[in-house]
Amino acid sequence: MSYGRYRDWLEEAVDDLEAARRLFEFSMWSKVCFFSHQAAEKALKALCIKKLGRYVQTHSVARLLEELGGAVELPQGLAERARRLDRHYIPTRYPNAWPELPPHRHYSRGDAEEALAAAAEVVELAKREVERDP
Repeated sequence: MSYGRYRDWLEEAVDDLEAARRLFEFSMWSKVCFFSHQAAEKALKALCIKKLGRYVQTHSVARLLEELGGAVELPQGLAERARRLDRHYIPTRYPNAWPELPPHRHYSRGDAEEALAAAAEVVELAKREVERDP
């Protein structure tokens, strides 16, 4: 893995965040939640590559935050807001994650707003950290 590719991960995170925002306009709540998770995950992977010099193989936002440890100062409460995004990795996409009904029927506007806000905060943090130390 090329460790100089952290910018590619960050650019993809920004693109996923934009996808989530556009899906929000169409009330596609479960998709907003999934793409919000993806944006945060990719932004944090970019930071791991940049700050730690390594790629962390996980899809967990919480785990990526733990790996970053003291390498990045997190705003108050961001860790908890971002950790909640892990709830959206599997159940947003697979019907067998639910006892009945398709995934999109289990998500609300409030879920999407919360996920989008957390993802936007994580992506902005990653952008600031990368710009601070190019």
